[in-house]
Amino acid sequence: MRHSTHLLVYPFPSSGHIIPLLDLTDLLLRRGLTVTVVISPTNLPLLDPLHSSHPSSLHKLLFDDPEITPFPDPLIAKVISTQKLFDPIVKWFRSHPSPPMAIVSDFFLGWTSELASHLGIQRIVFSPSGVLSSSILQTLWQDVEEINADKDQKFSLSFPEIPNSPEFPLWQLLPVSQNFKKGEPHYESFRNGMLANMSSWGIIYNTFEELEGVYIDHMKKQMGHDRVWAVGPLLPDDHGTGRGGSSVVPPNDLLMWLDNKPDDSVVYICFGSQTTLSEKQMGGLIGALELSNINFILCAKGSKSGSIPSGFEDWVSGRGLIVKGWAPQLAILRHRAVGSFVSHCGWNSTLEGVAAGVMMLTWPMGADQYVDAKLLVDELGVGKRVCEDAPDSVPDSVELARLLDESVSGRYKAEQRVVKVKKLSQAASKAVKDGTSMRDVDTFVQLLSQLETAN
Repeated sequence: MRHSTHLLVYPFPSSGHIIPLLDLTDLLLRRGLTVTVVISPTNLPLLDPLHSSHPSSLHKLLFDDPEITPFPDPLIAKVISTQKLFDPIVKWFRSHPSPPMAIVSDFFLGWTSELASHLGIQRIVFSPSGVLSSSILQTLWQDVEEINADKDQKFSLSFPEIPNSPEFPLWQLLPVSQNFKKGEPHYESFRNGMLANMSSWGIIYNTFEELEGVYIDHMKKQMGHDRVWAVGPLLPDDHGTGRGGSSVVPPNDLLMWLDNKPDDSVVYICFGSQTTLSEKQMGGLIGALELSNINFILCAKGSKSGSIPSGFEDWVSGRGLIVKGWAPQLAILRHRAVGSFVSHCGWNSTLEGVAAGVMMLTWPMGADQYVDAKLLVDELGVGKRVCEDAPDSVPDSVELARLLDESVSGRYKAEQRVVKVKKLSQAASKAVKDGTSMRDVDTFVQLLSQLETAN
């Protein structure tokens, strides 16, 4: 059924932010909405599969990536650069015969609240991070001046107003908030954008109630209304082999290699699209893989990653596979042969691992990853820490080898962590098929329709 509701969707220009928002866009298109996505030619290939499926209802608003003004913090510099699109978007909106009635934009793009107000439409925040980390982030920005009064990195910061009173050493929390300089225009602009998220018409989270129910309720109280929707995990129904880009190794080759391995016998090791290991960290990991007896897939992305020693691939031939670049992570994690996942605990990887029902071996290195690891290990009981002392920590190869072996040992299949993650995987599947996440997507679409009628 076609529907007149037109949305402008604006992802933050980074693959880890674009991909889940496009997964949400797919759900909205399937419900008859018309969507225009703000995207650059660089990231256009990520949109192409969705456009092929919805050629008449998905539209592209193409802008070149704005030039980034030099600034010490690269995240803030990138966010500030996107503000240069304010006037071009206004011009497009004013000339459109049926302009969008609302904008759904990434939580880093807080300035789009001002854009929406200028256009006379509502802004909905999309958070590619979990609700717990989002709650902590909002508190950090509200109290940033007080927090920065103590620069001791060992200083422990507690959040008693958040359920379960989470506590973290300062160094584990977002560096951009630690470096805040009062009065500096770029820092103040970024902070104002983050605070503006809380005054938006609503927030959509890529999470689900079984995973973060207590934090969803907390965020509704903080917002002062119920327009907080948990719609995840936002993942495709198929194998997802083309999701996020082309694999450097043909997906069929990877899956055939896995087909020859016993159930739950393979450890998948990947640190996301942005995180890279130092030479020493890679050395510690390689040492553990040499000492262990596991089957494994190691995804080593980016030229900055610590190098794979010469001869290592031959040494582990048969039981180890090295992927030097992008890999179809979702398809790998969903394969019956994969039993555990060494991860940096970025939220996309966290959701993919949980949804696939594999035990998480946590190795966080920055951003929201320490918060996600704490959720997995301490609260949900579906993970085990393998390295976390500092962003540049080097694992002990002997200890890491032991943990890797244990994670896919047959006698650990009945371990509580494994049992819990399998149950959580079933809950994730139900949420998106006929459960709470599906309900929240439908509620969101219904409220949009009511909002449009009221206007």
